Amino acid sequence: MNTTLTGQLAEFATSDLQPTGLARQMARLSALDWLACGIAGTEEPVSRLLRDQALSEAGAPQATLFGSSQVPARMAALANGTISHALDYDDTHFAHIGHPSVAVFSAAFAVGESQGKPLEQVIEAALFGMELSIRVGLWLGRAHYQNGYHQTATAGAFGATAAAGRLLGLRADQMEMALGLCATRAAGLKAQFGTMGKPYNAGLAATAGVEVAQLIDAGFEANPGALEGALGFGGTHHGEGNLDAALQDLGQDWLFEEISHKFHACCHGLHAALEAARSLDLAAPEIASLTVHTHPRWMTVCNQPAPDTGLGAKFSYRTVLALQALGKDTARLDSYSAELCRDPRLVALRDQIHVQADDSLAETAAHVTLVRRDGKRLQASHDLQAPVAYEMREARLLAKASALLGAQRSAELWSVLQGAGSAADLSRFF
Repeated sequence: MNTTLTGQLAEFATSDLQPTGLARQMARLSALDWLACGIAGTEEPVSRLLRDQALSEAGAPQATLFGSSQVPARMAALANGTISHALDYDDTHFAHIGHPSVAVFSAAFAVGESQGKPLEQVIEAALFGMELSIRVGLWLGRAHYQNGYHQTATAGAFGATAAAGRLLGLRADQMEMALGLCATRAAGLKAQFGTMGKPYNAGLAATAGVEVAQLIDAGFEANPGALEGALGFGGTHHGEGNLDAALQDLGQDWLFEEISHKFHACCHGLHAALEAARSLDLAAPEIASLTVHTHPRWMTVCNQPAPDTGLGAKFSYRTVLALQALGKDTARLDSYSAELCRDPRLVALRDQIHVQADDSLAETAAHVTLVRRDGKRLQASHDLQAPVAYEMREARLLAKASALLGAQRSAELWSVLQGAGSAADLSRFF
């Protein structure tokens, strides 16, 4: 057995290990979520720019672009990775604070379609890649993220490489070399947050994975130790080198099972409060006051007190909770608008909502206290890392997909994802 980090990851990525049933189910749900976000994001300004760039480059029509036709697989991965993250509505894994699906599924579907692979095989390859990206993210540790690197882009590139390489049939030694070559390509900075550069980071990870896997498959040679070795990625990118976290029960314990999906079209920092308030059946006429307790890190991220734009509303506790209390569907993109920010009912209700920092709470948790007009006091808490029953998660993700794509289209898409077709069968939805 290989004793290096890269060697063990490569053996895992090329193995015949059987993922747990729950991991497979969660991967299929994340495929639905990735597709819904990508299809719904096709007309975003950054999406149009990346699609135009992909279409302007000559090359074999291998894989389908969101909102357009076929282009070479690596360009499809670049554009689709960017487009599917354009709405910032895709899944998150809090173990390393990364968005696994946008990088890994974008790479896997591009290679899978170009190779004519069965859909089940593509989803399985993506699952192996997403699990590997989480493990690399844990190995890099929080210091890597805190020093400015975007784990979606950095750890995600290694996951994209694993998924693409698995679909291309790389041997373990070739996969080790592909991961080493990826170390020279993986990149992405948090400095891009708030700009088109953030979703582009996800596209960079996806295309890096496709490109390096294709090169190694064609006979390219690279240093297989460039991830953790001397002058390697970890040492030069503030990695903590937490080998135990990266490899503990690898292949037996599938950390991807703990993936978190967004059920609201706003900053993830707001979701725990929305879920807590949702459990109280929040309704505007009953509210005398509502107080939200949240981790201090969110106070400077998503606590805009009185935004006047739809984008600003997505970063405002007071606004999103007022929207929810007024019966607006916070899963819909059109629930966040300048017009609604000016609605007198929303403005009046927003002023009854208060936000307080509480460092005793986890970053993924929130606590809300509702005082009703009849004087009754109700409280609820929610942690985004709390288990969600699969059936409930499936129902809510289907509702989210319906809000983004329409009920019929989302139902048809889910049916295809559960079938025995090929990756190409999804192209008609793009």
